[in-house]
Amino acid sequence: MERVNRQWLLARRPESEIVPEDFEYREQAFEEPKLEPGQIQVQSLLFRCTPAMRTMMKATSQFMPPMTIGDPVMGSIAGRVISSANSNYPVDSIISGFTSWQDYSVIDADKATPNLKPKDVSLEDFEGIYGGNSITAYFGLLSEGEPKAGDTIVVSGAAGSTGSIAAQIGKVKGCKVIGIAGGQEKCQWLLDLCKLDGAIDYKKENIETRLRELCPEGVNVYFDNVGGETLDAVIENMVPFGRIALCGQISSYNAGDALAPGPRNMMRVIYWRLRLQGFLGFDYPGEMGSALQDLAEWYKAGLIISKLDIHDGFENLPRTFMRLFDGSHFGTLLVKNDELEDDITP
Repeated sequence: MERVNRQWLLARRPESEIVPEDFEYREQAFEEPKLEPGQIQVQSLLFRCTPAMRTMMKATSQFMPPMTIGDPVMGSIAGRVISSANSNYPVDSIISGFTSWQDYSVIDADKATPNLKPKDVSLEDFEGIYGGNSITAYFGLLSEGEPKAGDTIVVSGAAGSTGSIAAQIGKVKGCKVIGIAGGQEKCQWLLDLCKLDGAIDYKKENIETRLRELCPEGVNVYFDNVGGETLDAVIENMVPFGRIALCGQISSYNAGDALAPGPRNMMRVIYWRLRLQGFLGFDYPGEMGSALQDLAEWYKAGLIISKLDIHDGFENLPRTFMRLFDGSHFGTLLVKNDELEDDITP
């Protein structure tokens, strides 16, 4: 039977909310590539859906060059190396890297340096607690937020893949942590399982008012995944010299190419001497090993948990990705490829 390479293409640039028509399915006959030195060919086993992918669909993408219409959608995957011209990535090793929505792809591993899966880590945990979202949470909170024991931390998108890890790291560091999430189920999970000190349901509660009630001492550190009105509400509750780690702005990702409005009360930012710092998870390549070691120790000790939102089927990739923006996902959003084999772990 002829091997097929299935692909999901970006059919057009979404104008506002993503719809299925923004994507196009295509099948191509599989062709064995001639690899250049340093390259590897990978079979995709697990796709990780992230909000940053939405920004790359815009013509005005600032994170990375915009995706090309008619090409496979760019995104993070875990996959098996099926052919290799790179001794660091032998055939049958499992890697995590940034490539595209297709069964087979070629990665220049010398430049992209994908991560290798340890033998004692499951594929799901490789993209979950040990994945890029957790790394982003680690560096954003600790390196940019600089929390001290006794500080009050607020995390928006706190039930999401990145936010939930940032919030729990705050607890590990001896801080009071308040999470902002959408819906009673997510807020209860933050309180019961993540052991946060408080949770705010932005769908039913006024964030600014509830923060004033929950944090009468003010907020020292804010880990921002949302932007917009949520950022405004937290700024009103920050203490002088407070630190804000700007991780994402998901409230504006579906706003087309128009720039989202900035914070309203910039005079408070000035007078309170607040620090707003943008960052990316791969800003700290030399510290990646220590970050993964800390995450592993905390995870194995039960100090942090990782919630995975796993869906099956390559054919369901676009609709599953859309869950990021309607609030229906819960944790790290993953899609298993149909060709996922049973013997990949370890």
